[in-house]
Amino acid sequence: MMAKRSRILILVASLALALLYALPLWTIELEAPQYPEGLGMVIRLHTIEGQKPHDLANINNLNHYIGMRRIVPESIPELRLMPIIVGLLVLTGTGVAALGRRRLLYAWTLGFVAISCVGLADFWRWEYDYGHNLDEENAIIKIPGMSYQPPLIGSRQILNFTAHSWPASGGALAILAAVTAVGVSVSELRRRRGDVRAAAEERVDVPRDASREATAAVLLLLTVLSGCGEPEPRPLRAGVDSCADCLMVVDASGHGAELVLETGKVLTFDSAECLVNHLLHETERGSVHSAWVTDFSNPGELVRAEAAFYLVSPTLGSPMGLGITAFARPQDRDGAVHAFGGVAADWDAVRARVADAWPDGRPPIAHGGHTGTLRPDFTRAGG
Repeated sequence: MMAKRSRILILVASLALALLYALPLWTIELEAPQYPEGLGMVIRLHTIEGQKPHDLANINNLNHYIGMRRIVPESIPELRLMPIIVGLLVLTGTGVAALGRRRLLYAWTLGFVAISCVGLADFWRWEYDYGHNLDEENAIIKIPGMSYQPPLIGSRQILNFTAHSWPASGGALAILAAVTAVGVSVSELRRRRGDVRAAAEERVDVPRDASREATAAVLLLLTVLSGCGEPEPRPLRAGVDSCADCLMVVDASGHGAELVLETGKVLTFDSAECLVNHLLHETERGSVHSAWVTDFSNPGELVRAEAAFYLVSPTLGSPMGLGITAFARPQDRDGAVHAFGGVAADWDAVRARVADAWPDGRPPIAHGGHTGTLRPDFTRAGG
Protein backbone atom coordinates (compact mmCIF):
# COMPACT_ATOMS: atom_id res chain seq x y z
CA MET A 1 0.00 0.00 0.00
CA MET A 2 1.05 3.60 -0.59
CA ALA A 3 2.28 5.75 2.29
CA LYS A 4 -0.18 8.26 3.71
CA ARG A 5 1.96 11.17 2.52
CA SER A 6 1.99 9.77 -1.03
CA ARG A 7 -1.77 9.41 -1.07
CA ILE A 8 -2.22 13.00 0.08
CA LEU A 9 0.14 14.31 -2.62
CA ILE A 10 -1.66 12.38 -5.36
CA LEU A 11 -5.01 13.64 -4.10
CA VAL A 12 -3.76 17.25 -4.15
CA ALA A 13 -2.24 16.80 -7.66
CA SER A 14 -5.51 15.30 -8.96
CA LEU A 15 -7.72 18.01 -7.50
CA ALA A 16 -5.34 20.70 -8.74
CA LEU A 17 -6.05 19.54 -12.30
CA ALA A 18 -9.67 20.58 -11.78
CA LEU A 19 -8.41 24.20 -11.74
CA LEU A 20 -7.56 23.84 -15.44
CA TYR A 21 -11.25 24.41 -16.18
CA ALA A 22 -10.78 28.00 -14.97
CA LEU A 23 -7.11 28.79 -15.60
CA PRO A 24 -5.48 29.46 -19.02
CA LEU A 25 -3.20 26.71 -20.33
CA TRP A 26 -0.94 28.56 -22.78
CA THR A 27 -0.29 32.04 -24.16
CA ILE A 28 1.07 33.15 -27.53
CA GLU A 29 2.02 36.84 -27.77
CA LEU A 30 3.07 38.90 -30.80
CA GLU A 31 5.19 42.04 -30.62
CA ALA A 32 5.64 44.49 -33.52
CA PRO A 33 6.26 48.23 -33.95
CA GLN A 34 2.78 48.77 -35.39
CA TYR A 35 1.20 47.14 -32.33
CA PRO A 36 2.87 48.87 -29.34
CA GLU A 37 0.53 47.11 -26.88
CA GLY A 38 1.08 43.76 -28.57
CA LEU A 39 -1.35 41.06 -29.67
CA GLY A 40 -1.98 37.85 -27.81
CA MET A 41 -3.93 34.59 -27.75
CA VAL A 42 -4.91 32.65 -24.65
CA ILE A 43 -5.47 28.90 -25.04
CA ARG A 44 -7.91 27.49 -22.49
CA LEU A 45 -9.12 23.96 -21.92
CA HIS A 46 -12.14 24.42 -24.19
CA THR A 47 -11.48 27.53 -26.30
CA ILE A 48 -9.00 30.07 -27.70
CA GLU A 49 -9.51 33.77 -27.07
CA GLY A 50 -7.65 37.05 -27.41
CA GLN A 51 -5.74 38.55 -24.52
CA LYS A 52 -7.61 41.77 -25.23
CA PRO A 53 -11.14 42.00 -26.68
CA HIS A 54 -10.13 42.40 -30.35
CA ASP A 55 -6.78 40.56 -30.40
CA LEU A 56 -8.03 37.33 -31.96
CA ALA A 57 -9.87 39.22 -34.73
CA ASN A 58 -6.74 41.32 -35.42
CA ILE A 59 -4.57 38.20 -35.59
CA ASN A 60 -7.00 36.58 -38.04
CA ASN A 61 -6.94 39.72 -40.19
CA LEU A 62 -3.12 39.65 -40.27
CA ASN A 63 -3.18 35.96 -41.13
CA HIS A 64 -5.41 36.68 -44.12
CA TYR A 65 -2.70 38.83 -45.71
CA ILE A 66 -0.10 36.03 -45.68
CA GLY A 67 -2.46 33.17 -46.54
CA MET A 68 -2.84 31.62 -43.07
CA ARG A 69 -6.16 30.14 -42.05
CA ARG A 70 -8.43 31.84 -39.55
CA ILE A 71 -8.32 30.53 -35.97
CA VAL A 72 -11.85 29.31 -35.23
CA PRO A 73 -12.04 27.60 -31.81
CA GLU A 74 -15.24 25.73 -32.73
CA SER A 75 -13.41 23.92 -35.55
CA ILE A 76 -10.62 22.52 -33.33
CA PRO A 77 -11.61 19.03 -32.08
CA GLU A 78 -8.97 18.98 -29.32
CA LEU A 79 -10.84 21.75 -27.53
CA ARG A 80 -13.83 19.41 -27.22
CA LEU A 81 -11.74 16.47 -26.02
CA MET A 82 -9.49 18.17 -23.44
CA PRO A 83 -12.22 18.89 -20.86
CA ILE A 84 -13.21 15.20 -20.95
CA ILE A 85 -9.60 13.97 -20.64
CA VAL A 86 -8.82 16.27 -17.72
CA GLY A 87 -12.04 15.20 -16.00
CA LEU A 88 -11.01 11.54 -16.29
CA LEU A 89 -7.56 12.33 -14.86
CA VAL A 90 -9.13 14.09 -11.87
CA LEU A 91 -11.54 11.20 -11.16
CA THR A 92 -9.01 8.40 -11.61
CA GLY A 93 -6.33 10.24 -9.63
CA THR A 94 -8.74 10.72 -6.76
CA GLY A 95 -9.50 7.01 -6.93
CA VAL A 96 -5.80 6.14 -6.76
CA ALA A 97 -5.42 8.27 -3.64
CA ALA A 98 -8.48 6.64 -2.03
CA LEU A 99 -7.49 3.02 -2.78
CA GLY A 100 -3.77 3.51 -2.16
CA ARG A 101 -2.62 0.72 -4.50
CA ARG A 102 0.83 1.12 -6.00
CA ARG A 103 -0.07 -0.55 -9.28
CA LEU A 104 -2.85 1.95 -9.79
CA LEU A 105 -0.42 4.79 -8.98
CA TYR A 106 2.09 3.62 -11.59
CA ALA A 107 -0.63 3.17 -14.22
CA TRP A 108 -2.11 6.63 -13.50
CA THR A 109 1.32 8.28 -13.62
CA LEU A 110 2.16 6.57 -16.90
CA GLY A 111 -1.17 7.63 -18.39
CA PHE A 112 -0.78 11.22 -17.16
CA VAL A 113 2.74 11.59 -18.60
CA ALA A 114 1.75 9.91 -21.88
CA ILE A 115 -1.29 12.20 -22.30
CA SER A 116 0.88 15.25 -21.57
CA CYS A 117 3.48 14.22 -24.18
CA VAL A 118 0.81 13.48 -26.78
CA GLY A 119 -0.84 16.83 -26.03
CA LEU A 120 2.39 18.78 -26.54
CA ALA A 121 3.14 16.87 -29.74
CA ASP A 122 -0.35 17.60 -31.05
CA PHE A 123 0.03 21.30 -30.15
CA TRP A 124 3.32 21.43 -32.10
CA ARG A 125 1.63 19.68 -35.06
CA TRP A 126 -1.19 22.23 -34.97
CA GLU A 127 1.33 25.10 -34.95
CA TYR A 128 3.25 23.51 -37.82
CA ASP A 129 0.13 23.10 -39.94
CA TYR A 130 -1.01 26.60 -39.01
CA GLY A 131 2.29 28.17 -40.10
CA HIS A 132 3.17 26.10 -43.18
CA ASN A 133 -0.04 25.18 -45.03
CA LEU A 134 -0.81 28.54 -46.59
CA ASP A 135 -3.44 29.66 -49.09
CA GLU A 136 -0.83 31.08 -51.44
CA GLU A 137 -3.30 31.73 -54.25
CA ASN A 138 -5.32 34.19 -52.17
CA ALA A 139 -2.49 35.57 -50.04
CA ILE A 140 -1.88 39.29 -50.50
CA ILE A 141 1.74 39.05 -49.31
CA LYS A 142 3.81 36.19 -50.74
CA ILE A 143 7.38 35.43 -49.61
CA PRO A 144 8.81 32.30 -51.30
CA GLY A 145 10.06 29.71 -48.84
CA MET A 146 8.74 31.59 -45.80
CA SER A 147 6.90 29.81 -42.97
CA TYR A 148 5.09 31.34 -40.02
CA GLN A 149 5.09 28.61 -37.36
CA PRO A 150 5.14 30.05 -33.83
CA PRO A 151 7.46 28.37 -31.30
CA LEU A 152 6.19 25.65 -28.98
CA ILE A 153 8.08 27.16 -26.05
CA GLY A 154 10.20 30.30 -26.27
CA SER A 155 10.47 33.15 -28.78
CA ARG A 156 10.91 33.40 -32.55
CA GLN A 157 11.21 36.24 -35.05
CA ILE A 158 8.55 36.05 -37.82
CA LEU A 159 8.94 38.91 -40.33
CA ASN A 160 8.69 42.08 -38.19
CA PHE A 161 6.86 40.24 -35.38
CA THR A 162 8.43 38.54 -32.38
CA ALA A 163 6.31 35.59 -31.26
CA HIS A 164 6.47 34.38 -27.64
CA SER A 165 4.92 31.07 -26.54
CA TRP A 166 4.86 30.02 -22.87
CA PRO A 167 2.76 27.94 -20.47
CA ALA A 168 0.19 30.04 -18.62
CA SER A 169 -0.83 29.45 -14.99
CA GLY A 170 -2.89 26.36 -15.88
CA GLY A 171 -0.09 24.86 -17.97
CA ALA A 172 2.42 25.44 -15.15
CA LEU A 173 0.02 23.81 -12.70
CA ALA A 174 -0.38 20.75 -14.96
CA ILE A 175 3.42 20.43 -15.25
CA LEU A 176 3.74 20.64 -11.46
CA ALA A 177 1.07 17.96 -11.03
CA ALA A 178 2.89 15.65 -13.48
CA VAL A 179 6.21 16.19 -11.70
CA THR A 180 4.50 15.42 -8.37
CA ALA A 181 3.03 12.18 -9.74
CA VAL A 182 6.44 11.02 -11.05
CA GLY A 183 8.12 12.00 -7.78
CA VAL A 184 5.57 10.06 -5.70
CA SER A 185 5.96 7.02 -7.98
CA VAL A 186 9.75 7.08 -7.55
CA SER A 187 9.35 7.42 -3.79
CA GLU A 188 6.95 4.47 -3.65
CA LEU A 189 9.28 2.36 -5.78
CA ARG A 190 12.14 3.03 -3.38
CA ARG A 191 9.95 2.30 -0.39
CA ARG A 192 8.79 -0.95 -1.95
CA ARG A 193 12.36 -2.00 -2.69
CA GLY A 194 13.27 -1.25 0.94
CA ASP A 195 10.40 -3.42 2.14
CA VAL A 196 11.53 -6.28 -0.09
CA ARG A 197 15.14 -5.94 1.10
CA ALA A 198 14.08 -5.94 4.74
CA ALA A 199 11.96 -9.00 4.18
CA ALA A 200 14.90 -10.80 2.57
CA GLU A 201 17.22 -9.92 5.45
CA GLU A 202 14.68 -11.33 7.92
CA ARG A 203 14.43 -14.49 5.82
CA VAL A 204 10.78 -13.81 5.20
CA ASP A 205 9.54 -15.00 1.82
CA VAL A 206 8.09 -12.25 -0.30
CA PRO A 207 4.80 -13.36 -1.87
CA ARG A 208 5.07 -14.13 -5.59
CA ASP A 209 2.35 -11.59 -6.44
CA ALA A 210 4.20 -8.82 -4.57
CA SER A 211 7.43 -9.62 -6.43
CA ARG A 212 5.68 -9.47 -9.75
CA GLU A 213 4.03 -6.20 -8.75
CA ALA A 214 7.36 -4.60 -7.85
CA THR A 215 9.05 -5.80 -11.05
CA ALA A 216 6.22 -4.55 -13.24
CA ALA A 217 6.16 -1.23 -11.42
CA VAL A 218 9.91 -0.72 -11.91
CA LEU A 219 9.70 -1.46 -15.63
CA LEU A 220 6.65 0.78 -16.00
CA LEU A 221 8.13 3.79 -14.27
CA LEU A 222 11.53 3.39 -15.93
CA THR A 223 9.69 3.57 -19.23
CA VAL A 224 8.10 6.86 -18.16
CA LEU A 225 11.29 8.38 -16.79
CA SER A 226 13.74 7.27 -19.42
CA GLY A 227 11.58 8.06 -22.46
CA CYS A 228 13.54 7.39 -25.58
CA GLY A 229 17.04 6.21 -24.78
CA GLU A 230 18.44 7.28 -28.15
CA PRO A 231 20.83 10.26 -28.13
CA GLU A 232 19.04 13.37 -29.35
CA PRO A 233 19.98 16.86 -30.59
CA ARG A 234 19.17 19.90 -28.50
CA PRO A 235 18.08 23.43 -29.44
CA LEU A 236 20.94 25.63 -30.61
CA ARG A 237 21.64 28.71 -28.45
CA ALA A 238 22.57 31.64 -30.67
CA GLY A 239 25.28 33.80 -29.14
CA VAL A 240 26.09 31.11 -26.54
CA ASP A 241 27.12 27.94 -28.39
CA SER A 242 30.45 27.90 -30.23
CA CYS A 243 31.48 25.96 -33.31
CA ALA A 244 33.44 22.77 -32.51
CA ASP A 245 35.30 23.12 -35.81
CA CYS A 246 36.21 26.81 -36.26
CA LEU A 247 35.43 28.11 -32.72
CA MET A 248 33.17 30.90 -34.02
CA VAL A 249 30.07 31.71 -31.97
CA VAL A 250 26.90 30.25 -33.45
CA ASP A 251 24.65 33.08 -34.64
CA ALA A 252 20.93 33.28 -35.39
CA SER A 253 21.30 33.27 -39.19
CA GLY A 254 19.63 29.88 -39.63
CA HIS A 255 22.81 28.03 -40.68
CA GLY A 256 23.75 26.23 -37.45
CA ALA A 257 24.28 22.47 -37.18
CA GLU A 258 24.85 19.74 -34.60
CA LEU A 259 26.63 16.40 -34.37
CA VAL A 260 25.23 13.91 -31.83
CA LEU A 261 27.71 11.28 -30.66
CA GLU A 262 26.86 7.77 -29.50
CA THR A 263 27.73 8.86 -25.95
CA GLY A 264 24.95 11.46 -26.08
CA LYS A 265 27.39 14.38 -26.31
CA VAL A 266 26.27 17.16 -28.69
CA LEU A 267 28.79 19.17 -30.76
CA THR A 268 27.54 22.46 -32.19
CA PHE A 269 28.61 24.16 -35.43
CA ASP A 270 28.00 27.56 -36.98
CA SER A 271 27.39 26.11 -40.46
CA ALA A 272 26.81 22.94 -42.44
CA GLU A 273 30.27 23.23 -43.96
CA CYS A 274 31.93 23.16 -40.53
CA LEU A 275 29.83 20.11 -39.65
CA VAL A 276 30.98 18.31 -42.80
CA ASN A 277 34.60 19.37 -42.26
CA HIS A 278 34.49 17.93 -38.74
CA LEU A 279 32.99 14.69 -40.01
CA LEU A 280 35.68 14.38 -42.68
CA HIS A 281 38.74 15.23 -40.60
CA GLU A 282 38.07 15.20 -36.85
CA THR A 283 35.42 12.63 -35.91
CA GLU A 284 36.34 9.04 -35.14
CA ARG A 285 34.51 6.44 -37.20
CA GLY A 286 31.74 4.73 -35.25
CA SER A 287 31.43 7.55 -32.70
CA VAL A 288 28.71 9.46 -34.58
CA HIS A 289 25.06 8.81 -33.85
CA SER A 290 23.49 11.46 -36.11
CA ALA A 291 24.14 14.78 -37.89
CA TRP A 292 21.62 17.66 -37.91
CA VAL A 293 21.30 20.97 -39.73
CA THR A 294 19.09 24.00 -39.12
CA ASP A 295 16.08 24.56 -41.36
CA PHE A 296 16.68 28.06 -42.72
CA SER A 297 12.91 28.65 -43.09
CA ASN A 298 12.37 27.74 -39.44
CA PRO A 299 15.59 28.34 -37.46
CA GLY A 300 14.17 26.60 -34.40
CA GLU A 301 13.88 23.28 -36.27
CA LEU A 302 16.70 20.77 -36.74
CA VAL A 303 16.52 18.19 -39.54
CA ARG A 304 18.74 15.17 -40.17
CA ALA A 305 21.56 16.25 -42.47
CA GLU A 306 21.10 13.42 -44.95
CA ALA A 307 17.35 14.15 -45.26
CA ALA A 308 17.64 17.93 -45.72
CA PHE A 309 17.37 19.84 -49.00
CA TYR A 310 20.25 22.21 -49.73
CA LEU A 311 20.81 25.42 -51.66
CA VAL A 312 24.32 26.49 -52.69
CA SER A 313 24.12 30.16 -53.58
CA PRO A 314 26.59 33.06 -53.86
CA THR A 315 23.79 35.43 -52.82
CA LEU A 316 22.51 33.71 -49.67
CA GLY A 317 25.80 33.53 -47.79
CA SER A 318 26.66 31.14 -44.96
CA PRO A 319 28.96 31.89 -41.99
CA MET A 320 32.00 30.09 -43.47
CA GLY A 321 31.59 31.36 -47.01
CA LEU A 322 30.64 28.29 -49.05
CA GLY A 323 27.04 29.48 -49.43
CA ILE A 324 25.44 26.26 -48.14
CA THR A 325 21.92 26.60 -46.71
CA ALA A 326 19.68 23.74 -45.52
CA PHE A 327 15.89 23.38 -45.64
CA ALA A 328 13.58 20.74 -44.19
CA ARG A 329 11.15 20.85 -47.14
CA PRO A 330 11.87 20.85 -50.86
CA GLN A 331 9.31 23.58 -51.57
CA ASP A 332 11.12 25.93 -49.17
CA ARG A 333 14.46 25.19 -50.85
CA ASP A 334 12.96 25.65 -54.31
CA GLY A 335 11.49 29.00 -53.24
CA ALA A 336 14.94 30.06 -52.04
CA VAL A 337 16.48 29.03 -55.38
CA HIS A 338 13.94 31.27 -57.09
CA ALA A 339 14.59 34.16 -54.68
CA PHE A 340 18.38 34.00 -54.30
CA GLY A 341 19.65 32.02 -57.27
CA GLY A 342 22.18 29.21 -57.01
CA VAL A 343 21.75 25.46 -57.36
CA ALA A 344 19.94 22.73 -55.42
CA ALA A 345 22.07 20.05 -53.78
CA ASP A 346 21.75 16.93 -51.66
CA TRP A 347 23.85 15.79 -48.69
CA ASP A 348 26.34 13.87 -50.83
CA ALA A 349 26.87 16.93 -53.02
CA VAL A 350 27.40 19.12 -49.94
CA ARG A 351 29.99 16.70 -48.55
CA ALA A 352 31.77 16.62 -51.91
CA ARG A 353 31.78 20.43 -52.11
CA VAL A 354 33.36 20.85 -48.66
CA ALA A 355 35.92 18.12 -49.32
CA ASP A 356 36.87 19.82 -52.59
CA ALA A 357 36.98 23.36 -51.14
CA TRP A 358 38.86 22.43 -47.92
CA PRO A 359 41.00 19.39 -48.80
CA ASP A 360 43.34 19.85 -45.85
CA GLY A 361 40.51 20.39 -43.35
CA ARG A 362 41.18 24.10 -42.81
CA PRO A 363 38.83 26.70 -44.31
CA PRO A 364 40.71 28.92 -46.78
CA ILE A 365 38.81 32.00 -45.56
CA ALA A 366 39.06 34.21 -42.51
CA HIS A 367 36.83 33.35 -39.59
CA GLY A 368 33.90 35.72 -39.68
CA GLY A 369 32.70 34.25 -42.93
CA HIS A 370 30.50 35.50 -45.69
CA THR A 371 33.61 36.11 -47.81
CA GLY A 372 33.84 32.85 -49.72
CA THR A 373 32.73 32.38 -53.28
CA LEU A 374 31.23 29.50 -55.21
CA ARG A 375 33.55 27.50 -57.39
CA PRO A 376 32.39 27.78 -61.00
CA ASP A 377 32.65 24.01 -61.50
CA PHE A 378 30.04 23.19 -58.79
CA THR A 379 27.02 21.99 -60.75
CA ARG A 380 25.93 18.86 -58.93
CA ALA A 381 22.25 19.12 -58.03
CA GLY A 382 20.00 16.83 -56.08
CA GLY A 383 17.64 16.57 -53.12
